[in-house]
Amino acid sequence: MRSRFDLNLLSIAVALHDERNVSAAARKLGMSQPAVSAALGRLRSTFADPLFIRTGNGMAPTPRADEIVVHARDVLERVEEKVLHGMPFEPAMGELKVTIALSDVGEMVFLPRILSRLKSLAPRAMVRSVSPPPGELERRLESGDIDIAIGYFPDLNKSNFVQQRLFDHQFLCMLRADHPIPGNRLSLEQFLELEHAVVRAPGRSQEIFERYLEKRRIARKVALLTPHFLSLPMIVARSDLTATVPHAVAIYWSRATTSIRAMRLPFDAPKIVIRQHWHRKFQNDSRSKWLRAMMRELFSVQSDEWRMSVPSS
Repeated sequence: MRSRFDLNLLSIAVALHDERNVSAAARKLGMSQPAVSAALGRLRSTFADPLFIRTGNGMAPTPRADEIVVHARDVLERVEEKVLHGMPFEPAMGELKVTIALSDVGEMVFLPRILSRLKSLAPRAMVRSVSPPPGELERRLESGDIDIAIGYFPDLNKSNFVQQRLFDHQFLCMLRADHPIPGNRLSLEQFLELEHAVVRAPGRSQEIFERYLEKRRIARKVALLTPHFLSLPMIVARSDLTATVPHAVAIYWSRATTSIRAMRLPFDAPKIVIRQHWHRKFQNDSRSKWLRAMMRELFSVQSDEWRMSVPSS
């Protein structure tokens, strides 16, 4: 029956057509000569045609063999391209939907450039930014509902997840521009004397700074606890409070408004390692590979638009 046809015979038919010799075809395929001869017998039986006729110049294909080999080459090329190498991902085809796990700070750092690049590569793309709790994030990355997580996600440091380092960020303080403290770096005495607005957000990056202070037994005067980064610039601009934030936040607001000044900390600030994370099951998926390559190109030490730009003194 045709449904039981051995597709391996197609590569043998092509090799015989190319080499016009059983021994040469066997060497090309890495098979023994008897095995190729037996396969030729099965081909002849299946197609009810001699297929290859012995002549003084080797084995000449019959018209039926020529016809079979034309289609066999097409099938084998498709298998090689689509199955063995994977189907290439074409971002411009269709309505691309990308879901990325980001914190609110991550949205500010990453989304503008992601949207700009996707606009050029996939004009009909739609990006969804989400921020689920750790357990839900793991499940949704595994299911493919979330394509990638970018930022600081220590809970994804597990065997089922793959991560790639993009760059490091650290922390800066924000003060109102006309605050009486001069310069661009706080002293430890000034840091301890100031009252602080502290963010307790779902994102995990602030934990790094809090652990740093706790380990060194540095106690601040906390005047405000808030779950939001967005309100901090307005609060700082209209008070004597300072806020220690990921340096992209401080740099952005010091550039965007004349009412905020970015200040260096009086100690070596801990670093936030920014990574992209994905589930291992999508390691070889062409869509995921394309998306990760785009992120790696957009966000690196060399391309970081938020690299530290505040003078040290």
